[in-house]
Amino acid sequence: MKQSQVYRIDLTKIEGNGDFPCPNCGVIISPDDETEDVYVILETKLKGEALQELVIQCNKCRSKIHLTGFISSVTNEPKIEREIEEP
Repeated sequence: MKQSQVYRIDLTKIEGNGDFPCPNCGVIISPDDETEDVYVILETKLKGEALQELVIQCNKCRSKIHLTGFISSVTNEPKIEREIEEP
């Protein structure tokens, strides 16, 4: 049985909208694909509530791909300031 390859991709180094070719077989992997026809999610690693790493597997060649470099979504909630009335 052929052993699957393991790759690491930093998403901050990818241009475009997040699509990238599998490093082994070249099939296009898109973050918008929710069908699991091209890849499956094997593991998600969180740091607090932020996604730190995602491990996926290409369905065509069975390569495991560790995705890093996720932009943490810092909530930009408006600060509520209260005016203090002096007596």
